[in-house]
Amino acid sequence: MASRSAFGILIVFIFLWTAADASAFLPPKIFNVLNYGARADGNTDNSQAFLRAWIDACRWKGRSRVLIPGGIYLLHSVTFLGPCLGEMTFMIKGTLRAPNNPALFFTDTWIGFRYVDNLSVKGGGYLDGQGASAWPYNDCFKNSQCLPLPISLRFDFIRNSKIQYIRSINSKKAHINLFACDNINISYVRLTAPESSPNTDGIHIGASTNIKISRVNIGTGDDCISMVSGSQNIDISEVNCGPGHGISIGSLGRGFENEYVMGISVRNATFSNTQNGVRIKTWSPSLSSLAANISFHNIIMQNVNNPVIIDQKYCPSCPPSGDESVSKVQIRDVKFSNIWGTSSSQVALSLQCSKLVPCQDVKLVDIDLAYRGQGGPAIASCSNVIGTSYGRQVPRGCL
Repeated sequence: MASRSAFGILIVFIFLWTAADASAFLPPKIFNVLNYGARADGNTDNSQAFLRAWIDACRWKGRSRVLIPGGIYLLHSVTFLGPCLGEMTFMIKGTLRAPNNPALFFTDTWIGFRYVDNLSVKGGGYLDGQGASAWPYNDCFKNSQCLPLPISLRFDFIRNSKIQYIRSINSKKAHINLFACDNINISYVRLTAPESSPNTDGIHIGASTNIKISRVNIGTGDDCISMVSGSQNIDISEVNCGPGHGISIGSLGRGFENEYVMGISVRNATFSNTQNGVRIKTWSPSLSSLAANISFHNIIMQNVNNPVIIDQKYCPSCPPSGDESVSKVQIRDVKFSNIWGTSSSQVALSLQCSKLVPCQDVKLVDIDLAYRGQGGPAIASCSNVIGTSYGRQVPRGCL
């Protein structure tokens, strides 16, 4: 009798386990925004229709998909909140268009996602930020009363998620922003804005860990990719950057004193006609902090103004000064390897480190950067750097 009872319990357990496992292979339930009142006419605000579809999808106990079919959808500022009961996909097939009325866009977010686990944003669609309507208002560098401008796609407190096959054009500020995120994969995205557009970073990362970025094309008016305090274990590969300000770590040293930047790898990237190539920058003066275990490998520079740069004298609003850096951000264990191509300025390699905490364990391996302009060949300029060099070194004389 006992054996029959045990056998019955075993059968029930196997059935429940099989059913739960099989649910992962069932097709997702579709929540089409058109069924929630969305109109693809380019004029009707669809934010409430999108939210209604999201809320129902988020409550579904299984895989769900919010579907935005082809067409043009005007979308005011909207944030999609979790946590959700199952895996979520935000499938953009059409074009999402931001408002161009200033009364509607003075906010820090256009499309946001918060507190979601296992999210996919994909679909091959477009995000049209209509940035030209907002760029004239980007005057915080001279106006202490300036108003916020929206990031096109903001992710806060997102985990185990993917952003793929999306194109963002003409963002009002940054295209994609990650804050307090973990285990995010970004691939096959194209982010574009005019070279003159202010503060239109491609991907901006802060206080986030285990981020992988690959196979992306970014041409914009600011950094193609920027990483600030708390960015750790960031793997970046197969990036085409240009125009723009390159791939930057920093600026570091203003606030978030103990949120170090560590474990950064940038490899197999191409920079074309950018202001900078690979850059680490810290404020001077600054709070104490640390940037360490950083690698730039296999990089092609095509007519880049500052191909390789460490700038610990960063202070755009300060008057020009020849004084040495007094940054308190320690930079150490940095490797620049197999970097080649052309510089549009004579100083092709510039490592300007802090007098207070000199850069430590910096390695230059196989650097070949040519300058063909007036004034002679490429030169290197370095100060307060402790490190070594190996292999081909053009320009020479730094380490």
